[in-house]
Amino acid sequence: MQAEVQQLVEMGATPAQARAALRQYSDVMQAAERFFEGAFDHVKDDQDEPMASTSESKRRPRPATPDEDEDIDSDGIQEDDEDDDEGDYIDYDSDYEAKPGGGQADVDPYSGIFFSKDRREEVIEVEEKPETVVIPDLNERVKLMTQGQWMKGCPEGGEQSFLFSLYSQLSEGKCPCPHGCGTSVLRKKSDFFAIYSEFLTYTEQLRKIVRQTCNSCGSEFCLACGESISSDKVQRPTAATDDNPLFHCSNLQGIILGVGLSMLEQLFTEQAQVKQESKEPNARSAKRRKTDITPELDDDDSHYYASGKKKGGIGYAGETKEDNTGQLEAQAIQHAKDGKIGNLLKAIRIYLPNLHREGGGQTSDYLVHPTALAHLRRRFNYICSTLLRHDSLADMSDRAVLYFELLHWLETISNHEALASMMAMPIMVVVSAKNVPVKKSTSSNTDIRERTIVYEGSSGPRELLEAIAIQAQAALKGLEGIKPPEPPQEELTEEQKRMTIDPKGKSKEQAVEISDENKKLLDFCHRILATANAIDRSLRDTKGDAFVDRLHASLPKLYNTSSAPIHVDAGATEESAMKAYMEWATRVRFEYCDLTIPEADAITNDENATPHFKFYFNNEARMLANSDIPKRSLAIAKELAILTTNLPVAWDSSIFLRVDETRVDVIKALITGPEGTPYYNGCYLFDIFLGSSYNQAPPSVKYMTTNGGKYRFNPNLYADGKVCLSLLGTWSGPGWVPGKSTLLQVLISIQSMILCDEPYLNEPGWASSAGTPQSHAYSANVRRMVIKTAMLGNLKNPPEPFADIIRTHYRLKARSITAQLDSWLLKDDGKPTSADGGGYTTGGAKESGGSSNGLKKDVEEMKAVLAQLDREAQAGKA
Repeated sequence: MQAEVQQLVEMGATPAQARAALRQYSDVMQAAERFFEGAFDHVKDDQDEPMASTSESKRRPRPATPDEDEDIDSDGIQEDDEDDDEGDYIDYDSDYEAKPGGGQADVDPYSGIFFSKDRREEVIEVEEKPETVVIPDLNERVKLMTQGQWMKGCPEGGEQSFLFSLYSQLSEGKCPCPHGCGTSVLRKKSDFFAIYSEFLTYTEQLRKIVRQTCNSCGSEFCLACGESISSDKVQRPTAATDDNPLFHCSNLQGIILGVGLSMLEQLFTEQAQVKQESKEPNARSAKRRKTDITPELDDDDSHYYASGKKKGGIGYAGETKEDNTGQLEAQAIQHAKDGKIGNLLKAIRIYLPNLHREGGGQTSDYLVHPTALAHLRRRFNYICSTLLRHDSLADMSDRAVLYFELLHWLETISNHEALASMMAMPIMVVVSAKNVPVKKSTSSNTDIRERTIVYEGSSGPRELLEAIAIQAQAALKGLEGIKPPEPPQEELTEEQKRMTIDPKGKSKEQAVEISDENKKLLDFCHRILATANAIDRSLRDTKGDAFVDRLHASLPKLYNTSSAPIHVDAGATEESAMKAYMEWATRVRFEYCDLTIPEADAITNDENATPHFKFYFNNEARMLANSDIPKRSLAIAKELAILTTNLPVAWDSSIFLRVDETRVDVIKALITGPEGTPYYNGCYLFDIFLGSSYNQAPPSVKYMTTNGGKYRFNPNLYADGKVCLSLLGTWSGPGWVPGKSTLLQVLISIQSMILCDEPYLNEPGWASSAGTPQSHAYSANVRRMVIKTAMLGNLKNPPEPFADIIRTHYRLKARSITAQLDSWLLKDDGKPTSADGGGYTTGGAKESGGSSNGLKKDVEEMKAVLAQLDREAQAGKA
């Protein structure tokens, strides 16, 4: 009886009310319905003994939001000396603590827990050959879901026990008539676990068989739970009045969600495999296009871009021909696939626990099955994370039929107290799978394959959504167009206030008509932000302010100049420095800031004059002040959405961007030189302007790290700041593709193709001179210029707005750069530095080690500056 009491307590009853209900009604669900009707409200806690003994309470730890000084494991659970019951659901759950001021218990098994992504679970999953049966009504042969398929993807022992229990209950055995007449109905696996081609076919077949009539007493009962079907509806506030047999009990909810999400996962996986297979025949060219053209970056390509080890570096950034054949057909195919997945998501969403559903809450909305959250975490989360992690905002907007339904799911989940915790829980993803030798089942000839699966925690749904919300905010900023700073608000007179409030003003006349494409992206961005806000409101209602505040503290953020300074400590080892650098660089890679020249410094007497910018393209920017070019605004919106979260950062090389907070077409970039090149760890600055015809035409880009216009660092980087790159139209080869090429491509092309390991090869006609003395001399000359200007010069006179970026970059990498400087000093050929980059033709060899060309002095000064940065950091900590 203890288990039944616990089940009722999970539904909200006090222990005393649960015992009283079970003494009167032997069936749990019938007792629960009577409890919800208020039949046991008069039962008080002091009328019965406590539900569990002290020893049992100890065995099941009661986790809460951890304090700083508590001993918490990686899942956010307080450690307990007693062993947990392995078969329990409470591997990482909480007990159901009574809420202050009443006897109601928390229906959320994760109440009070704040989860960490630092989790790793190893489980053995079983794959069996599925059985097939013929469904008489349809004359169709279908597969039956095996136990291994039903349990697949669940790394949590407690959840596994509930999944196993439900599968065993509904796949075999007899369901007795609840009225005790002795008659029973045999449950068959095909009743609940048949996998049809369509989900709606499954639910219709289930509807036909789930409500059974006893042959002896004529009473109706549910085949899923074995309870009687009562004609009297339970009276609850906001309860539904219809009689839908598929919402009768929580068992039905668990089975429908499990089978439906399994079908959804299968469809999603199949479509992803077809897409991947279609790329394989041209895998090599696809990889080249990825590195040269594609703006979106996955993890593998980010590492490739940042490594800076691409040979050649001729400045090309595109294929010789842009093939648009079949593009519309491919889009139509993608939309059809999205529509199919979106429709299936919509059909399954009906069966999610939802107390706010149209028509009122159903029984299963109040009695949530323990497997509901397990189904969502292991199957829906896979689809959710895939969709939110890999697509750009523009792509998502184009696939709105799918993403709007995904957002609807997230809102529905966050609205139910039993599911809301999932928004903050890490998504467990497969990181490795190892096959166990095949063996034969002892009960049949069915082949069984076992695999050891290792799962690790990754970003949860709310965290993934926040990254998209950041993109949406950036896109909205771009869609606003180029607007001057708003003057400070002045206090209005009473007459002005009345005029402002007057609804019969000229608001309609002032409305700006926007294009359909702009409106489409605008609406999508607003929907994303509305979903994020709705989830936060629901979490505050169900979990409390403290939980949401801690969740927000862990979310990715877009920093700006008004944010608190970010101080990071390099630690004592190279490994700690790398970790600190990556965390810091990821947080500060993109920021909005003020790039205007203060009025006191600007040469103007006109108070209404357009502001000046600390920017090479100042005149061009001022000419476009107050302009409204819808196509340009849309292009900038998409660009900003990509840049906010996709700029590559790595210990080896990173890209940092600063965008003017009122003029999003005014941009400054800093690229750190890639490892393995003569540019390594130097800081290279570029001014970028998105002109009036962007992105039908490429951006304007000027290289600014030139030692006052003296140094030519590369055949493609002139001393006057010209950047030779085919994407920019300043170099031969495939150029800018209107509507497709992006600023991110330009930046990555500079990082990986211009700042390359043998810059000598970028010169026309010298591409075949790899490894020659001339190439080595050119690189040595570049290294001398890098130390003097791109390192030491930038540290001594840090350019705005990158002063903090440059100082932190060198402080965190000080140990590594010190060793690098020593290595470069030994490798130097002793020749004088040639400002035009032609060190390979200048003079004879000097003393090895660069004693006569100023390199040794620059190296010593650079080391001194690095030491000073470290002393300042230590003083700051003290």
